[in-house]
Amino acid sequence: MGDETLGIILAGGRGERAKPLTLASADYIRSKALIPFVGRSVVEWLVQSCRDQGIRRFYVIAQGAENHSQIKLVLGHGERFGVEIHYSRARLDRYNVGSGAATLHNLEQWDLAGRALVLPVDSVFEFDLRRLKDAHDAADAVVTVASVGRTPEEIAGKYGVMQTSPDGLVSGFVEKPDLDRVHRIFPETSLPSLALLSSAVRTLPTNAGMYLVDCGRLRLAVRTPEMIRLAQQRLDWGGDLLPWLVGRGLPVAAAPIDRLGDLGSIPDYLATLGDVLDGRYPWMTRAMGEPTSAHPPYWIHESSLRTKDSVTGTTLAQKISEGSVVIGPAVRIGRNAEIGPGVKLRFSDIGDGVDVDEGARISRAAIGDSAVVGPYARITDSYVGPMARVHSERDNPVRLVHSAIGEAADLRPGTRLSGVSVYPRLRVPAVTGLPTGTHLTSSDDILQWI
Repeated sequence: MGDETLGIILAGGRGERAKPLTLASADYIRSKALIPFVGRSVVEWLVQSCRDQGIRRFYVIAQGAENHSQIKLVLGHGERFGVEIHYSRARLDRYNVGSGAATLHNLEQWDLAGRALVLPVDSVFEFDLRRLKDAHDAADAVVTVASVGRTPEEIAGKYGVMQTSPDGLVSGFVEKPDLDRVHRIFPETSLPSLALLSSAVRTLPTNAGMYLVDCGRLRLAVRTPEMIRLAQQRLDWGGDLLPWLVGRGLPVAAAPIDRLGDLGSIPDYLATLGDVLDGRYPWMTRAMGEPTSAHPPYWIHESSLRTKDSVTGTTLAQKISEGSVVIGPAVRIGRNAEIGPGVKLRFSDIGDGVDVDEGARISRAAIGDSAVVGPYARITDSYVGPMARVHSERDNPVRLVHSAIGEAADLRPGTRLSGVSVYPRLRVPAVTGLPTGTHLTSSDDILQWI
């Protein structure tokens, strides 16, 4: 259809790194696509962002009965978004072995020949599709990789790096090098004078996981016995398919995008949340609508401003006006939330129907829909899932730092956790002193610490 760009959404991942955020119970994992983020699921943000840049047809690659049904319940066939959405066939799930294999098999199944933007569902992006298209066309590329510039220190041990030529074509890939190897392969990054430059000048291109693809040329390129065999085993985009294409001299380009926010782990999720609420993703900021306050910036749904707390009987709007509740900067409060007196919120997302009781302090955190945060709780750099209950008391407060509390979990007064994950629906007594990195996945895990 002329210059139309399609959207291909890779939605089959299980979200293991993001547990307990992706868990509804200890043995029931949600699709990564449905991770709640700033009032919507990640896949909703993705579709809306692409729609606003002209993409009107989407193809969703799912995996397994639960994954298919969960995503379809949210997106339908695109009616709510004014787009058209198709889904991969469940009977062909066995071919979706890795992101690359899933893409290639479904390109054939859907018989796609034009241009498509391939997107993951464990990230949010600030990007300009037109700029990606221009770079793609200028390089006559089969695939153009959206890239994000990162400093050597950011890259070390965490991100893969692309080696590029002056014309923007990719010549090689270096998978998660340590800092010494970064400096050896890219000696210009270790020059003493470079330390005086801004971080933007010192960056190297890393793979953002978004690809603009010439579907017809890619399908022809991979019709070899070797690739057919690889695609029947496990074939990922970054580690397998892209190096294979570059190794055979096919044009793969790299084009920068403005920003990538990883949601694949709890720390990354919270860091990205802070960046979004702080206005570093302009499209998402606009999509959130006019802020309730610009200085400091925060968003509060009108129904929450009108909601009276059960202690003073005053509305949130009244408490903000008189200074008994301090909001911001960078806070979003959803619908019908009840915020008690003496509460302070900053750099945090508060979901629909949440109760935050008297004197609580919440900073750099996400509180899921219908959760309850008790009086004088202290929650910092943490995630509290939907329906969770934090039974804090003034003389026996709960303190959470760098922790993740799963859906409908129950924390008793006096609980103090630092760097701990609690799986859904667990009842946690007043425990303290658990080592950082502890995962409470069952009642047996809890018994070890009582």
